Amino acid sequence: MTTLRIALAQLNPTVGDIDGNAAKIVAWALRARDELKADLVVFPELALTGYPPEDLLLRPAFLDRTLAGLEEIKRQVRGIDVILGYPRCATGGLYNAASLLRDGQIVATYHKAHLPNYGVFDERRYFVPGGETCVVEVKGVPVGLTVCEDIWLPGPVEEAAAAGAQLVVNINASPFHLGKGDEREGVLKQRIEAARVPVVYVNQVGGQDELVFDGHSFVMDAVGQVSQRAPGFEEGLYPAEFHGEGEAVWPVPQTALPMTGDEESVYRALVLGVRDYIGKNGFPGVVLGLSGGIDSALVLAIAVDAIGAARCEAISMPSRYTADMSVEDARLQAEIMGVPFCVIPIEPTFNAFIDSLKEEFAGLPPDVTEENIQARCRGVLLMAVSNKKRKMVLTTGNKSETAVGYSTLYGDMAGGFDVLKDVPKTLVYRLAEYRNRIAPVIPRRVIERAPSAELAAGQRDSDSLPPYEVLDGILERYVEQDQSVDEIVAAGFERATVERVARLVDRNEYKRRQAPPGPRITRRAFGRDRRYPITNGFKG
Repeated sequence: MTTLRIALAQLNPTVGDIDGNAAKIVAWALRARDELKADLVVFPELALTGYPPEDLLLRPAFLDRTLAGLEEIKRQVRGIDVILGYPRCATGGLYNAASLLRDGQIVATYHKAHLPNYGVFDERRYFVPGGETCVVEVKGVPVGLTVCEDIWLPGPVEEAAAAGAQLVVNINASPFHLGKGDEREGVLKQRIEAARVPVVYVNQVGGQDELVFDGHSFVMDAVGQVSQRAPGFEEGLYPAEFHGEGEAVWPVPQTALPMTGDEESVYRALVLGVRDYIGKNGFPGVVLGLSGGIDSALVLAIAVDAIGAARCEAISMPSRYTADMSVEDARLQAEIMGVPFCVIPIEPTFNAFIDSLKEEFAGLPPDVTEENIQARCRGVLLMAVSNKKRKMVLTTGNKSETAVGYSTLYGDMAGGFDVLKDVPKTLVYRLAEYRNRIAPVIPRRVIERAPSAELAAGQRDSDSLPPYEVLDGILERYVEQDQSVDEIVAAGFERATVERVARLVDRNEYKRRQAPPGPRITRRAFGRDRRYPITNGFKG
């Protein structure tokens, strides 16, 4: 009987840091050899460059550096086979490749056949598709190589099995969204029903701009059962063992960690996305406006869990309309979480703006202009602290507000990263409750009070928007599912409300284009997922 030990390298690379990624790949390969006694270590898709490298792939110097990094890995790693993802220049163009390295040599190479060009993916801009099946022996076991999208469509897995593969390895950079783990495993089970071979699925982990990669690497046996699942949102080396006899190979069952629930998976994705955006871009810390409302309260909790309280700073900026409880609750949360906190009233700043504009505004009644000036006073103060202390501003707008433009350009939209950009308001409340179940850090009153921007006397969000339960239901259908107004009305929503929400979404594209990035956690986020023209006459 043959025994094959494979290490699943759930790596968190940094896009463009080829030297750093190569050094980590070498270190992990040697650990897999020496500590896990593995015969083979498998790294994710484009692990050498990080994913997605985007237009870095158009720079010849970048591809030269990638080749140099590959040579360094070949030079340093001996005594263990390595499956590595990287961009490969070859006859016909640039390929998204997976190579098997053995004692300084490239033994076999597979070129990704199916190049995704939907949602967040744009691979046809850079790569040409491969078409050749690749099966290579590892310790006597014929192993088929595939890359990410190749499992989502019929063909590559089945063709590898038909070519004699007794085990298929699939390397991935598969980004997270709610329900993605179950979706992946369901698709792979369909491939296995046709191919009847076990599959090793290795996925990248980490944050890259608005994308978050969740890991959740796993092994599935030849009848479609998960025999092993790595933890989500954690970098690590995870050993898997296979036995083989004759033409059959099967995994030795190990702990298959359960898939994380919705609130936990989203919360961990947000924490990881924030941590990596801050860390990989070299920011020493963050500052945010802590208003006493639910959104900023959740953002503070995520930021502290991502980088620690000492690197966070919270500022309350009350106006004449700010309730005392707002400042009290903000101060209480900062104390509970051990975050430096200060109060900077905006009244003097606001009055200075109004005084400067009094002639220009003469004879004109107060309106939303004065509300926006308050928000912009806060934006100026936060950006000043950011510049002086070199801390990045975290903005706190949620997806519901971003969708309908319930935010102020150069005000509450000012900042470097919007933590809740893809989190609907109703999910904000669920995440706050989830975080408080771990440890109560968000004051109860913050969760229970009616949401308000506090930019006018007695103001409530419900004065300007439908109830969030209604709004989020419409937005999910209109933004994420591309349903028409008529389809949404047919689903039970009131026509006037649907038409109003659709108009708000359409006419606020210009704001979203000027918003900071934020982590993607739904099937369709604003940004690279959804590219609508600002100047747009279509209504529907």
